[in-house]
Amino acid sequence: MYTLQKILTTNARSLFSIFFPTYHAASTLHSSNMKTATFAMGCFWHPDALFGCQKGVQRTRVGYTGGTLHNPTYRNLGDHTEAIDIDFDPEVISYEDLLELFWKNHDPTVPHKRQYRTAIFYRDEEQKALASESKKKKEKVFKNQILTAIEPFNKFYNAEDYHQKYYLQTHHTKLFNSLGIKPKDLVDSTIAAKLNGYVVGENTMEAFHFDCELLGLSPEYTAYVEKMIAKGKQAHC
Repeated sequence: MYTLQKILTTNARSLFSIFFPTYHAASTLHSSNMKTATFAMGCFWHPDALFGCQKGVQRTRVGYTGGTLHNPTYRNLGDHTEAIDIDFDPEVISYEDLLELFWKNHDPTVPHKRQYRTAIFYRDEEQKALASESKKKKEKVFKNQILTAIEPFNKFYNAEDYHQKYYLQTHHTKLFNSLGIKPKDLVDSTIAAKLNGYVVGENTMEAFHFDCELLGLSPEYTAYVEKMIAKGKQAHC
């Protein structure tokens, strides 16, 4: 398995179908029904880890949306908001499942400036209806007013490379370097998305073992990720 590592990290879909024809997690790489969810929930590093290692999620990318400035950057954000794009297979993980993770993993009642506000950017009428319904349900749970905006998606600008899969790049550099993935390719890497979540404990040991064949890690790095998961959640912004 280790000899295939550098090939696998290219994330080429055809190679996955050759080497892992019966691997169920690879279904996210071949689905013709792939959809995208876009959420804002404060700093985008933690959502990138949280959603990236969920079963059924193929890719994640952090960036800026919800504003009018053309080509925003982190240093010149304008009226945009930090957000995450999530490519997912609805046959494996539903939009409702993603919404539950959204609500459970940030406090939607805390006011922030526009950069870090809480928002759901819907891409079609179905997502709009599901987001609105879920918000109404959560309003019965939270004591304070929910400030989450529900807005139509317009355009998403990828954040700078150093923001993508931030924890994997900056806190687990030896593992990251072993993958042979260039920072500019992180937005398209399923393997990086999953590892970025696992190394900060954003999913279970069982989920990691399910994904092990896809990840193609050496025994050394498999043990390393298991050690990180055993520590529990470590993600923060």
